[in-house]
Amino acid sequence: MGSVLFLKLGAIFTTIALGFLAGRFPAFRGGEAARILSNAAFYLFAPALLFRATARIDLAALPWRALAVFFGPVVLGMVGVYLLQKRALRRASGAQGTAPEAAAPAVRAITAAFGNNAQLGIPLAAALFGEAGLQIHLAVVSLHALVLLSLLTVLVERDLAQAAVQRGEAPASLAGTLARVVRNTVIHPIVLPVLAGMAWNLGGLPLPGPLDEVLLMLGTAVVPLCLVAIGLSLGHYGVRGAARVAGQLSAFKLLVQPALVLVAGWAVDRGLGGGLLGLPLTVIVLAAANPTGSNALMFAQRYRSQEAEATATIVVSTAAFVLTAPLWLLLLGALGGPLTP
Repeated sequence: MGSVLFLKLGAIFTTIALGFLAGRFPAFRGGEAARILSNAAFYLFAPALLFRATARIDLAALPWRALAVFFGPVVLGMVGVYLLQKRALRRASGAQGTAPEAAAPAVRAITAAFGNNAQLGIPLAAALFGEAGLQIHLAVVSLHALVLLSLLTVLVERDLAQAAVQRGEAPASLAGTLARVVRNTVIHPIVLPVLAGMAWNLGGLPLPGPLDEVLLMLGTAVVPLCLVAIGLSLGHYGVRGAARVAGQLSAFKLLVQPALVLVAGWAVDRGLGGGLLGLPLTVIVLAAANPTGSNALMFAQRYRSQEAEATATIVVSTAAFVLTAPLWLLLLGALGGPLTP
């Protein structure tokens, strides 16, 4: 595990560092350079990745019990963070004001919940658990953005619509607010390609070779673009001022979220007669224990809210993962889960 973990973390931090160093040059100074790269990933490359992944999912072969045990606690925890942040916002300002303030609860929720299950999680799952474990992990990855980003998009667009009504920028009718939320949720660079990909999948249509190749090429650019954008953003915002919140969000992501999945898995296994303990539970708990992924920064920059916190949380949680990942593996091993393929 050690060599794979440090190799992947080394590649991640090296790419972030390149972005950070690039931010020292005049052509990349300021937060706009990071936002441009993030927008390219959010509006072009990520939609290609999501459409292709959704269109190719084998829905019948997915391990639905393990997925329910993973996404149930993760979604509940994410919504819990969102509601706590909403309450804190009301106490601080009395009412939602600017758009960045209105988007803050959803941005913090995605930062606390969305894991780096692709670039870091896939090679770790392959090295630690072999082909059987990798298939379970890939099932999580295939639905990860679909479930979390789609839900948070609905919540943030609702908050933005309500804030616009309070500022007198939109009609106060329920129908008008609902129409705005639905329109902005569906016509969205994350949700729309997922819906289109799912429709393609359910229609039983194969992806033509040339189209699949283009989508694959665009999708492979998401990770390096996002990591460089994180480095640029880190150089612009720094960690000072965001360290306290980044530490809290990182603790939730690395410790609370996997603990929730572990408890849920144990309860489901006991209640439904076994079959989940061992490899399936080990894989999904480690997936929940992965550090915050770069999609959190894309989401923050999309809504121009809490960008410094999202950047700092990605860096802090990724660094702390070196310590927390072995602890989770040791605990899972003591509970009977595999530590090697």
